[in-house]
Amino acid sequence: MTSVETAPASPKTSWWRHPHRRLYDWVLHWADTPHGAVALFLLAFAESSFFPIPPDVLLIALVLGAPGRWWRFAALCTAGSVIGGMAGFAIGAGLMETVGWPIIRFYKGEDKFEDIRKLYAQYDYWVVLTAAFTPIPYKVFTIASGALGMNFVGFVGVSIVGRGARFVLVAVLLRLFGRPLRAFIERYFDLLSLLFLVLLVGGFLVVKWVS
Repeated sequence: MTSVETAPASPKTSWWRHPHRRLYDWVLHWADTPHGAVALFLLAFAESSFFPIPPDVLLIALVLGAPGRWWRFAALCTAGSVIGGMAGFAIGAGLMETVGWPIIRFYKGEDKFEDIRKLYAQYDYWVVLTAAFTPIPYKVFTIASGALGMNFVGFVGVSIVGRGARFVLVAVLLRLFGRPLRAFIERYFDLLSLLFLVLLVGGFLVVKWVS
């Protein structure tokens, strides 16, 4: 597995980025071990319910190290994330007071919970699909889905579509364009995913208008 380089934190911001950066580097170090694929699955699982570092970080490193296995890494990442989402759903459905709320408070999402409730009432599964693909904290929505009583089968379905689209897109781009794309994706991933979402919604609107 290829070595993964990481840029040092800026001196002006290292005082608050340091703990998060150490966690980021710890995630990346798994790409240089024989357990990278297993770590990717577990990271994707954990990130869907409580862990702060997105699995894209390790997915990028693994695909760069073994481009021919991009499909396997994307599938592992999707599977781990969706199963982790199920765990988040279970937390919301049965352990909201003891586990769910502490996680939401940790990510400062308590003030947004009522907004999420309103979004569910208006958009239903589209909310989960958006959170599954974009930088919106997926873990908050998996827990909220269980707490608000969303249909479990529907939740799993949109999670597979959203998470799969996100991770396959990252893996395919890296497979096609290689190492120079890594820095670009890491810097602009949030913007790229939001742009894709705008194009996706725009496509549905065009289809609806034409029909």
